[in-house]
Amino acid sequence: MSTKKSPVKKPKAQAPKPEELQPQESAFTELQPEPKAPQPQPKAVEPKLSDIKLILDALTATALDHTRQIAELQEALARKRKPVTSNGKVQIRDKQTGTVYPSKNNAYQSLLKSGELKSLVDKGVFGDIPEKNTFGWYALVRELPNRFEEVKPPEETQQ
Repeated sequence: MSTKKSPVKKPKAQAPKPEELQPQESAFTELQPEPKAPQPQPKAVEPKLSDIKLILDALTATALDHTRQIAELQEALARKRKPVTSNGKVQIRDKQTGTVYPSKNNAYQSLLKSGELKSLVDKGVFGDIPEKNTFGWYALVRELPNRFEEVKPPEETQQ
């Protein structure tokens, strides 16, 4: 075994002195807030009537300009829209009578008002209040499947 000592000496930990163990006062307790000197308040300047009129005129001009811009944008959008025939609804043709209805609901409502669906109403197919049944068309087609057909609108020419 070798008894050589390392050339680097390790420092010995020294015990803290009793003065260092005393609790130190925090920096917050040492600092006391300095009294603030009251700052002078700036005097409010009363706007003159002519200044108010200028401001109102500027706001009115801005509002009118925005109204004009909105109208121009609405016109531009209206020009870009493609016309839709019959609101995109499918027309319905009654094979029995040859009548063409503009929509499914219109076919149901028209036949209901004319009294042609009296036998189905009596059976209770359309519910307690058939006039308010928003799905009456589907009940009608279920009961009379071969009576109606959809009429497709003619295809529009592509621009």
